Amino acid sequence: MSGIIRKIHMLRTKKHAEKSKIMLGNNRVNLRIYRSGKEGSQGNLDTFDIPVQRWTTVLDALLYAKAYKDSSIGIRYSCRMASCGSCGMKINGKPRLACYTNVMELDSSEITCEPMSNFPILRDLVTDFTQFFKHHKNVQPYLINPKVNLHENTQLSEFLQNPREADSYLQFSYCIKCGLCYSACPTVATDTKFPGPQALAQAYRYSADTRDSGSRYSLSAVDNKHGVWRCHFSGSCSKVCPKGVDPALGIQLLKGHMMSFAKRNKTIAELKQYDRSNPQN
Repeated sequence: MSGIIRKIHMLRTKKHAEKSKIMLGNNRVNLRIYRSGKEGSQGNLDTFDIPVQRWTTVLDALLYAKAYKDSSIGIRYSCRMASCGSCGMKINGKPRLACYTNVMELDSSEITCEPMSNFPILRDLVTDFTQFFKHHKNVQPYLINPKVNLHENTQLSEFLQNPREADSYLQFSYCIKCGLCYSACPTVATDTKFPGPQALAQAYRYSADTRDSGSRYSLSAVDNKHGVWRCHFSGSCSKVCPKGVDPALGIQLLKGHMMSFAKRNKTIAELKQYDRSNPQN
């Protein structure tokens, strides 16, 4: 699936390159980079004149500015191939991965790079993911299976799945934790206790896995007034996801699972109450 997404991305980039103003002879762009001010002061945008080619990504342009214009520019990056999720930022107002965004795709001679919204700024384009990963950890993003005893049983345990069972969660396993969905979410912007699209989509990913016990439905991080029910389904998270995970869909599926889980628990509670009130039966 990721290969299909990359192919679509390349075709779209080629299409934009054919139309781009840059291809008409102007092979330079003005790169505007957010620079954080001193503690307590507002930041500003520094502008750099950057040479570009048809294959230049925004990350390439940023690294050129850092190497030849101003070495003090703060930026986080690693793989350069949209796998690590490190270079997330707002590019011309939209959360994107810098390494996955071709300059031609933007169809503009001016590119503005700013830190992602809903994250504390550490320096320039570098943001603090502490709260983001705290939410991720709270939904227990791993398989929970009481049948596996890793302390006493040293033998490997095997739990088979058929293709249909794997397909139920596979799409959501492509998440690279880049934080773009978290940055785009309007609910996160107004409620810092809201786990965010990434965490909730991962809660569904593991709950839908047949190898998991499905105990996440009762987690306080998921089922409370700041949890999954705070999502208003704006869909912004899915629009900016570079891997096609569709967190908005995951959240709606999680809501459906939780409703069926609550209904089942209610039925069990009613049966137990009936048994207590009719001991002779």
